[in-house]
Amino acid sequence: MTAGHDRGTAASTAAGGAGDEAAKPQTFRSPFALLIWWLWVLFAVANLIDLAVQGRDHLSVVAAFILLLITGVLQVTMQRPRIVADGQGLTIMNPLRNHRIGWAAVAGIDATGQLRVRCEWPLDGGEGGTGHRVLYAWAVHASRRRQVTAELRAQRRSRRASAKGPFGAFGTPEDRPPPPPPSVADADLVVSVLTGLAEQGRATTPPQRAVPPLSSWHWPAFVVVVVPALALLIAIFA
Repeated sequence: MTAGHDRGTAASTAAGGAGDEAAKPQTFRSPFALLIWWLWVLFAVANLIDLAVQGRDHLSVVAAFILLLITGVLQVTMQRPRIVADGQGLTIMNPLRNHRIGWAAVAGIDATGQLRVRCEWPLDGGEGGTGHRVLYAWAVHASRRRQVTAELRAQRRSRRASAKGPFGAFGTPEDRPPPPPPSVADADLVVSVLTGLAEQGRATTPPQRAVPPLSSWHWPAFVVVVVPALALLIAIFA
């Protein structure tokens, strides 16, 4: 999964995000991952119906449980991951874990492969100090290949400009556009929107108190994978 495939949903969500109130929930997820999920659902349903109608042997039972297992894995890895931003903070929903982060604890957001949220909060106790934690979101990724390509293009432009000097080939200053940033536009757009929401959240009155992020396991995600896997093992060795 890459955030390069987040173009549809991420861009459309971010387009209206800057002007919306921070309290209105906004969801960021991969449209490409959703497309894969729904295509697989159609494929799996069609095959399960075919197995229910025509399958009468042990191999059909095994094939049905394989389809259910793959469906569970794709539901957890493709359909579930998302980021939900509201007036109080961020909820990062990864395949097996949920992370809740208040805006006051968001120290920075960037995209380095996966979207990264850096969290800071004051430690309790008389000595003071600051707690730190870094959380990653599966829902938004930056393509490594596109990052490397952008960096190589920027380096080539820089070398050509250095070889020609401060003036172009015809004795006039070259009017070259600045090199694009070495990151995927969609991931940058999501980072920009979430950073703006974090700034709005920290500016609330009265200000929020920064607290550590809350993380929890999402047990239904285990169920939709483990149950079909156990059923498949039983069917194979029965």
